[in-house]
Amino acid sequence: MTYPNGSTAMAEVVLDELLRGGVRYLVASPGSRSAALGIAGARRPDMHLVIVIDERSAAFHALGIGRATGRPAAVLTTSGSAVANLFPAVVEANTGMVPLLLLTADRPPELHGVGANQTIEQENLFGDHVRWSAQMGPAEHEPSANDVWRSTVCQAVDRASDGPVHLNLAFREPLVPETDDGRDADRPFDFPTEGRPDGLRWMSAAPGPGWTAPLAERWTASERGVVVVGDAPFVGIAEVDRLAASLGWPLIAEPTAGGRPLQAISTAHHLLSDPAIRRRMRPDVALVIGRANLSRSVNEWLADVPTLMVDPRLTRPPRPSAELAAGRPRLESVCDRTGEWRSTWLRVESVARRALDEWLDQAGVTEPRVARDVADAVPEGGVLVAASSMPIRDLDLAMRPSAIRVLSNRGASGIDGFVSTAFGIAAGSERPVVALGGDLAMLHDANGFLAEPRADVVFVVVNNDGGGIFSFLPQVRQEDVFERLFGTPHGRSFAMLASFHGVRHEFLTDVSAQVGRALDGGGVWILEAVTDRRANPFVHRSLTDFVARAARDSLEG
Repeated sequence: MTYPNGSTAMAEVVLDELLRGGVRYLVASPGSRSAALGIAGARRPDMHLVIVIDERSAAFHALGIGRATGRPAAVLTTSGSAVANLFPAVVEANTGMVPLLLLTADRPPELHGVGANQTIEQENLFGDHVRWSAQMGPAEHEPSANDVWRSTVCQAVDRASDGPVHLNLAFREPLVPETDDGRDADRPFDFPTEGRPDGLRWMSAAPGPGWTAPLAERWTASERGVVVVGDAPFVGIAEVDRLAASLGWPLIAEPTAGGRPLQAISTAHHLLSDPAIRRRMRPDVALVIGRANLSRSVNEWLADVPTLMVDPRLTRPPRPSAELAAGRPRLESVCDRTGEWRSTWLRVESVARRALDEWLDQAGVTEPRVARDVADAVPEGGVLVAASSMPIRDLDLAMRPSAIRVLSNRGASGIDGFVSTAFGIAAGSERPVVALGGDLAMLHDANGFLAEPRADVVFVVVNNDGGGIFSFLPQVRQEDVFERLFGTPHGRSFAMLASFHGVRHEFLTDVSAQVGRALDGGGVWILEAVTDRRANPFVHRSLTDFVARAARDSLEG
């Protein structure tokens, strides 16, 4: 096929090979240097094109699609500072093992170093934060161009299977499919550009990293063990649940594991805050899968317990009592054990769960109750997206075991990109999506509402007028500067924010009814729960004390 110019040829080939590799979403921000790729994406009906004005939000939108689907979405930017706006999402995708493909348009070599507009050094800009990077273009009129372009795209898609990959594409003018850009006619590109027959990829998919060996028996021989799972994108929560059941061990599952199975211990943070329960329920060994870092009491409980850590992101164990698994052991059951140990945990969980729900039901509107009730309101099979900081911690404290999927950006645990990630997850999941965030997370990524098209999402914002997590940290004692530096009250109206972005807003009074009605009605909603930031630490302490006391009494009785 003949193309009017080299830039158009390269863009069309790149887009075609992306589609052959299974990339179905292109999230683009407006720009001139990226025009050839943007036009190619807009004219392919098999590519879902999303436009987001803010590049930082666009990158998190693509990241959300990757979280939901397990396949990379591509984010496209023009050159210059636009590229730097991708960095926060790159960090999260790298640390969270989220598929993400960065397509950044660049000026050709002859425009570098001469003061050309919107020109910075983009090659290898993201350093070690990406799995792989490659420089493509500008298009040269050579027979080998098609092979170079297609093989590079194949490598990029394969390497983006568990993290970010950067393709920096230099385009020469003309940037649109015309033979004349108002000056001189460009030479048509008439070398072969066809892909392989029957829609096949140019290169076969590279094998992904596999599990290396079953878990060593010395780690699973004990009857008094525990499985703790946190953010672990390299394994499914159902697989971990089956392993714990076969070992006869309790499963402590943070919501970041993807959800909380029905037999999981949901009250571990409260239980293990009590010294007597910690001593009585001390395990002989622990298997920790992924990053489990939401509960300080759980981590302190395991501080001197022999522990096997399973997480390919780690380069060394976090404490002397821990050993790091070599490679990725297969989580295969090595026995079929039933016993009193797991049964005792489940009995204590039953008592603690009743106490937790009783306290929340009588305490009025609190942040842990909002988290519990929002999780309950998500229909079976639906998705709950949680912002970092307090919302995901409140889910860990209060969420009941259920058959919903929970997703959160806990790779680097930043609050940035929350709104955009939720929209991306909704676009990629095709399931009901509810997003639970704090007021600062919503404001930080308010530009995420500028996505077009926008998938249906019900946002529940917990508005305590500032940074609630800092009230739990030592900074709170610096009373003369605390509010200005850490509390950061903003006084903004989410009703006005909703009106500005053309979404519906309600104050939250009946979580189940309002979330259900919003999901049924479709579209984008902001449901706002107003809470007291200064009272929140007392709420958490009182809840934990009540639950732990009930559990301790049941054990002693």
